[in-house]
Amino acid sequence: MKKNLTVLLALLICAIPFSGCGAERVNEISNPVGTYTRDYEGTVLNVFNWGEYISDGSEGSLDVNAAFEALTGITVNYMNYESNEAMYAKLKSGAVSYDIIIPSDYMIERLANENMLQKLDFSKIDNYHYIADEYKDLYFDPANEYSVPYNVGMVGLIYNTTMVSGTPDSWSIMWDPTYADDILTFNNPRDAFAIAQFLLGIDVNTTDKAEWDRAAEKLKEQNAVLQARVMDEVFNKMESANAAIAPYYAGDFLTMQAENEDLAFVYPKEGTNIFVDSVCVPTSAQNYDAAMLYINFLLEPEVALANAEYICYASANTSVINNPDYEYYHNEILYPSAENRVFTEYFHDIDPEIRTYYEHLWEEILLADQ
Repeated sequence: MKKNLTVLLALLICAIPFSGCGAERVNEISNPVGTYTRDYEGTVLNVFNWGEYISDGSEGSLDVNAAFEALTGITVNYMNYESNEAMYAKLKSGAVSYDIIIPSDYMIERLANENMLQKLDFSKIDNYHYIADEYKDLYFDPANEYSVPYNVGMVGLIYNTTMVSGTPDSWSIMWDPTYADDILTFNNPRDAFAIAQFLLGIDVNTTDKAEWDRAAEKLKEQNAVLQARVMDEVFNKMESANAAIAPYYAGDFLTMQAENEDLAFVYPKEGTNIFVDSVCVPTSAQNYDAAMLYINFLLEPEVALANAEYICYASANTSVINNPDYEYYHNEILYPSAENRVFTEYFHDIDPEIRTYYEHLWEEILLADQ
């Protein structure tokens, strides 16, 4: 779901002269503004996050985890997951104890409902004031007890201007036979269904099985024009012009466009999904106080800026949003102005019966494509 560059892409970038691949990583921040202590020196903090979803020191960027270790003496044991559902399964199994997780909105709602999250101690997160008000009091944490916003994203339509005529403005182009075998779509049911649902005017959180059936039929129709269902593979296919059209996350488009200037991006007029990924502490966490220090550190202006520029997703941190030196300051893709905004809808935690129902429909869609 998040920025996920392949090894090949990394090698290609390093082959470009003066790319900065040889630049020395930055392992500390110059002026921390929050309150920190070395009382937990020697503690091992288990952090579970999406792949490529933190500034890691590559290409001369700030190594966020190394900088935190240098400041606090806490060792970060950093692990990755591929999806909210994979993270949930690991957490539910109890096989490993994680101190920090960064799930998306609907998964936070589910985890809170299942008593799998601890309330945060905001007296120990003095950088919380940097979080923009528009990302507080959201449906998945209405009392702001369990989460601190990390990044914000929306899904849009990526297209190759040399392969697509005009400027598309509707999800309907993903069913256009003109581009048969050059159309990609998501290889996960929630995102794929959402495209059909927005096109048909269906609530993405509907509990009406008939509406899920309608969306499923629309997706079966799409099989005739699809080249492939993809996730991380979208980077290579769109950057190398092996496909003309793909829905994907806005921040990842910026990564792709840096490799292929023929790529463009639009938010379709029918609307799209918006999501907020936030930092949480599971009930099984063994190092609560160290986790509070880590959350506070992620909100540091210098750290938040490094993450925003490395990940290329919209930030929820006002020290980034209002910084004119920020690489994506007032970027219309990440921060669309009022006149360029479309209808947006959050995914909610779906009733288990409905979740099972649409997962079964997804299997039918895949079988129909064989």
